[in-house]
Amino acid sequence: MIHVENLTKTFGDVCAVDHITLDILEGQILGLLGPNGAGKTTTLRMLTGFLRPSSGTIRVKDLSIEEHSLEIRKLLGYLPESAPLYHDMLVYDYLNYVADIRELGKKNRLGRLREMADLCGLNEVMHKPVGELSKGYKQRVGLAHAMMKDPEILVFDEPTSGLDPNQIIEIREIIRKIGKEKTVILSTHILSEAEATCDRVVIINQGKIVADGNMESLKESASGDTSIHLALRNADFGSVQEALGSLTGITRISSEEGDSGLLRVKLSCRSREDLRAEVYQRIKQTDWVLIEFYQETQSLEEIFQKLTLES
Repeated sequence: MIHVENLTKTFGDVCAVDHITLDILEGQILGLLGPNGAGKTTTLRMLTGFLRPSSGTIRVKDLSIEEHSLEIRKLLGYLPESAPLYHDMLVYDYLNYVADIRELGKKNRLGRLREMADLCGLNEVMHKPVGELSKGYKQRVGLAHAMMKDPEILVFDEPTSGLDPNQIIEIREIIRKIGKEKTVILSTHILSEAEATCDRVVIINQGKIVADGNMESLKESASGDTSIHLALRNADFGSVQEALGSLTGITRISSEEGDSGLLRVKLSCRSREDLRAEVYQRIKQTDWVLIEFYQETQSLEEIFQKLTLES
C-alpha cells in the first residue's frame, strides 16, 4: 500500500533520515521505534506530506507524494505528537468544525460524530471546552479528528506520550480497534506499547533502519541469544560452574540475587538449540534440589538497546 525507497532528509549538515526503504502493507499496524532524535517524527512528516524529502520516493496506492500530494493527504488521518486543538471550543463544536474542513456532508455528519464519540470514549465530554479536558481526553479528541473522514491510513506520532498508565491502555485499545479495518503507522519509544499494539516493528536509529519484523522474528534474529534461569538448594556457585560450564553453547554463568539458602543462577546461551535437557541431565547427577528452571529469549528492551547502542 505504501512504498518508501531511499527516503532521505537533511537539515543543513544533519542527516535526520538516511536512505530508508520499506513497504507498508494494507491492514497492518506498523510501529516505528527508536530513541529520541532517531528520525521517527521526520519520517512521519514526510509520509504525510508535511515535509518534502531531500531525496527518495514515497508512493501511496501508486500515487507519488510529489505529484499527488493532495490526493494522498485525503487518504490519511494524521495525529502529531501535540494534537492541534482549539482549546476555547467545545469538543462537539471542534469536531463539527473538523467535519466541515474534511467536507463531510450534512447528511452523514451527525452519525459520524456519534460514531467517533463512541469509539474514542468522548460522550461524557462532548459539551465541555477542549481546554478543560485532561491530556488523555485531549488525545482522544485528536484521534477523533484524525479519523473523522474515515481515512484508509492513520498516522500517529507518539500517541500515548505523557499519558498515565490507565490512559495508555485506553488509547492502545482504540488503536487496536482501528487496526482491524485500517492501515496504522505509529511512532513510539515505549517498547511495551509497540509489543502490545503492533503487528510489525521497524527500529530506526540515527536515521537508519536497524531492524524490521514482528516481535517474534526480532527476538529470534537477535543472535539466537537465550538464557536459562535456575534456582537451586544444596548448591554453591563454584560447583555449578564446574558442572555446567563445559556444556557447548553456554557462554557465561552468573549468579543472581536469591533468597537465603537459595542459589539463583543465569546461564547465558548463544545457541538456537534448546539446552534445557542437557542442563537437567547434569543436575540429576548431583544432590542439588531444583526449585526453578525456565528459559527466556532476549527481551524487547535488550534487543532495542543492543540495536540502538551498537549501530
